[in-house]
Amino acid sequence: VAQSDEPPTLDFSSGHDPGIVGLSPAPATASWDTFLMLWNCKPQARAFRYVGHKDVVTSVQFSPLGNLLASASRDRTIRLWIPDKRGKSSEFKAHTAPVRSIDFSADGQFLATASEDKSIKVWNMYRQRFLYSLYRHTHWVRCAKFSPDGRLIVSCSEDKTIKIWDTTNKQCVNNFSDSVGFANFVGFNPTGTCIASAGSDHTVKIWDIRVNKLLQHYQVHSGGVNCVSFHPSGNYLITASSDGTLKILDLLEGRLIYTLQGHTGPVFTVSFSKGGDLFSSGGADAQVLLWRTNFDGLNCKDIIKRNLKRLHFDSSPHLVDIYPRTPHPHEGKIETVEINPKLEVIDLQTSSPPVMDILSFDSTTITDTTVRTLADKGEEINSYFLNPSLLSSECSPTTSKKKTEDTSDFPSESQRSIPLAVTDALEHIMEQLSVLTQTVSILEQRLTLTEDKLKDCLENQHRLFTAIQQKS
Repeated sequence: VAQSDEPPTLDFSSGHDPGIVGLSPAPATASWDTFLMLWNCKPQARAFRYVGHKDVVTSVQFSPLGNLLASASRDRTIRLWIPDKRGKSSEFKAHTAPVRSIDFSADGQFLATASEDKSIKVWNMYRQRFLYSLYRHTHWVRCAKFSPDGRLIVSCSEDKTIKIWDTTNKQCVNNFSDSVGFANFVGFNPTGTCIASAGSDHTVKIWDIRVNKLLQHYQVHSGGVNCVSFHPSGNYLITASSDGTLKILDLLEGRLIYTLQGHTGPVFTVSFSKGGDLFSSGGADAQVLLWRTNFDGLNCKDIIKRNLKRLHFDSSPHLVDIYPRTPHPHEGKIETVEINPKLEVIDLQTSSPPVMDILSFDSTTITDTTVRTLADKGEEINSYFLNPSLLSSECSPTTSKKKTEDTSDFPSESQRSIPLAVTDALEHIMEQLSVLTQTVSILEQRLTLTEDKLKDCLENQHRLFTAIQQKS
């Protein structure tokens, strides 16, 4: 994968306790410890730890311009951070259950979030407000991603379906189902013509949304696949799995070409850089590995430029779009290159890296007791992300209505002394607040529709008035 037989990698001792469940190139990481970490790739450089979420941070992503950092959490909120030393953030609330995924549109105008409340919600970033919800899934939604042109959203759910949504009419326009397992992650290729899914049944699938067919089927992992990432050229796909490996697939030839062994536990997340010359991975071992690719010899920059020009499905296809037109099962029998670079990893952080804590203006102070409690929960990471039913008692939508995030997971000494009657009253208040939050979200959506209709009426009135003036 790298420029030599055993590729150099950069190893960040994560500063997270315990493991890493989300990652964005730069890199920024999200973890079970409720923190976001923003890293500097210079040796021994200081990292920034953003404090604000009250539960597990499940997803993190930079905006296309890099001026905003979005995060999603099991505390049911989304936060937008300014990635600097002050770490100012804004909090968004609309979901009634943990938020599992977050994604910016390519132009940075919109944000899509997927939640265990079975919905996908879309937000306007310029006006910083909720726009609309997409409801058709019948179980927790694990991931939602925009197409490169922003016209479509793809989502996957534990109801074993993958759905394609039209952002213009806000309708589900396509549906792919699987009878075996569900997809943990889904995403578009750079041209927006295909989607890749990471399956809990150990498989990776490539679907062509133009002809609504399964094009390629890979079974190269021995554990659930947690994440996939397309190379910007669209010719390669990297996968992260609970079997502790990363694998790189050549999509044009339809085969596995590299197996990467660097992590010492399940790998939850992987992502290519914008240029495709680097990719980063994170997992349960609390390590971030930064890898260098050797794809430059394929003149990927020219391919990427062509892909940027092809953001509409009605364009004529070129060679990059030509995949095998029949399903191709791959059982991993082809000889591949297996790489374990750990002996030559450049460690950029010590076991105790210098970290600057940055508290959001509206965040609460987290005590040492809270951090120790979170560290004890490290063994639950894999079961939560691969088999959420094991933790349904603490994170299901039904149970979350009966318990507040702060008092259920991390009780302090003062909270233990609260009388039972007061606790019941507070829980009832929290339930009512959740209902009010959902009601306000619906009202805001209706207000948006009303504003749009009023705008159309005023435009029609102006056209009629202009036509009358011209006739007179």
